[in-house]
Amino acid sequence: MKPKVYSLLGLAMGLMMQPALAQQQVTYDLSFPNAAHHETEIKVTFSDIQGDTLKVLMPRSSPGRYALHEFAKNVYNVKATNAQGQPLQLVRLNVNEWGVVNHQGQATVSYTLFADQADGTYAAVDETHAHLNAPASLMYAREFEAAPAYLTFHIPQGSNWKVATQLRHEQGNTYSAPNFQYLMDSPMELSNFDFAEWTVNSGGKPQTIQVALHHHGTKEQFEEYVAHTKAIVAEQQAVFGQLPAFDYGRYTFIGCYLPQASGDGMEHRNSTILTSSRPLASAMGPLLNTVSHEFFHAWNVERIRPKSLEPFNFQEANMSEALWLAEGFTSYYGDLTMARAGIYDLKKYASDLAGDLNYVLLTPGRQYHSLVEMSQQAPFVDAARSVDPVNRHNTFISYYTYGSMIGMGLDLTLRRDYNKTLDDFMQALWQKYGATEKPYTMADVEETLAQVTGDAAFARKFFAESIFGSELPDYTALLALAGLELRKSKPGEATVSMLNFTYKDGTATIANGTFVHTGAYKAGLEKGDVILTFDGRKLKSEKELEKILKKHKPGDTVPVTYTRHGQTRTTSFVLDEVPLFEVVPYESIGKQLTPQMQSFRAGWLGAKAK
Repeated sequence: MKPKVYSLLGLAMGLMMQPALAQQQVTYDLSFPNAAHHETEIKVTFSDIQGDTLKVLMPRSSPGRYALHEFAKNVYNVKATNAQGQPLQLVRLNVNEWGVVNHQGQATVSYTLFADQADGTYAAVDETHAHLNAPASLMYAREFEAAPAYLTFHIPQGSNWKVATQLRHEQGNTYSAPNFQYLMDSPMELSNFDFAEWTVNSGGKPQTIQVALHHHGTKEQFEEYVAHTKAIVAEQQAVFGQLPAFDYGRYTFIGCYLPQASGDGMEHRNSTILTSSRPLASAMGPLLNTVSHEFFHAWNVERIRPKSLEPFNFQEANMSEALWLAEGFTSYYGDLTMARAGIYDLKKYASDLAGDLNYVLLTPGRQYHSLVEMSQQAPFVDAARSVDPVNRHNTFISYYTYGSMIGMGLDLTLRRDYNKTLDDFMQALWQKYGATEKPYTMADVEETLAQVTGDAAFARKFFAESIFGSELPDYTALLALAGLELRKSKPGEATVSMLNFTYKDGTATIANGTFVHTGAYKAGLEKGDVILTFDGRKLKSEKELEKILKKHKPGDTVPVTYTRHGQTRTTSFVLDEVPLFEVVPYESIGKQLTPQMQSFRAGWLGAKAK
């Protein structure tokens, strides 16, 4: 019988050992003798193999990412031995799978892993650390997916490395996972990191929150980072009324802020990976914003989880219609928490809000796809690679930002029309689907909104128009409730909208694909076109373009000559109005901020933690 595959939801402590498979286990042995050249030596032993041929695989995808990554490309020197250390026949079955025969019940597969990408998806090893995402690092066998796994790390001599992970600590540098799904969801950072931890009471039960941060900052900067992280944890706990019941009673923020790291954040069940090349000294706010986003995932997506991602498939791309909620609403709360925790002031929050609104309001993707369909594009856009050019600047809006702005609109609508909040909605989802770890469908989410509002017609209309459709809320009216004005930042000013140039040798080359609703697109211009003259003048620099635009107003038509594929062409260009919006507090522009607006704003952006 094929062993049952336990999903990320099936990890309650009572399920952590399966008696029927007690003799089966997987042990990993990791060492770093050639860390200077980004190599890790890994041995994985499979005990009590049931079939004639052991099939060993490298994953092709990773939790929280939805595209294929083909991690086998970084694996080489693959060998197999039996329990006596004698070589076994190893057959390459396909690009990511090997077969081991004549194993007599036990086999050890050894291989070298090349790792030079420190982020939430891949792995990185050098003299300073080993930053390991499990799917990018560890081979596995399908018949052992329900078996426990044990990992032993051999720390390089003189390195002072410690281990940060959500895996269970066994002894020394040995850690364990109850099954394959938990193992693949457990990143590891081995380095001489700074460490802090504190206890949080949730429903009368203490839980430990840890910060393990590998960085070059000062002690004072680390302490400030930890203090802000504590405030973030408290504010998000207040949204749901409780922390999740973290396995082993702890949650770990695992950070790597080093010059060789790539900017990223990746949620996991009881931990998160946070990476950036930017240091605390210059990027404290943005780095904490990622902390905020990822911790909210401990509820929303790790436990309030769409049925379309259960179980996560490590051999295929994973598509979900619900990422507008799983990622988009998380993005909304990531930013909102920064305001509620006092890390961002009103001016900063409003500025960031304007940036998100500009992206959603001004890019044309909504005419091609609904919010649900944007979510389903994740396998093509979420850390995915495309060799051929794509038209996504026209056809796609990130479900992160799009979903965030739908979440903001829904929050303000609930406050205005129902004396409810998005906090109430998230609490309801938590109680129905998160705390019980029951995967949800879109119908479930709509039903929950109907229950929270007491208005099934509203919920049905909202989902039809804004989730399965592309309609946006009236942000101007909604923000006015909080004494915030959404307005054009430069009304009446002419521009070549959403067009970037590179300047060289007295010409300007269009550097980006043109957007379908702009003057450039309607004039037939496209990326790579070389502008010879614009309104009769050469474009030698950005300043030259600004001089021309100052003489015109939106709607004016100017002649353009350009070359494409070696041929000179002419066209007429209708100038756009600067499309950008800004969000400004009433009190900063001389408008009256009424007591009602102040109260609404405080209820929305004010601290919730006691």
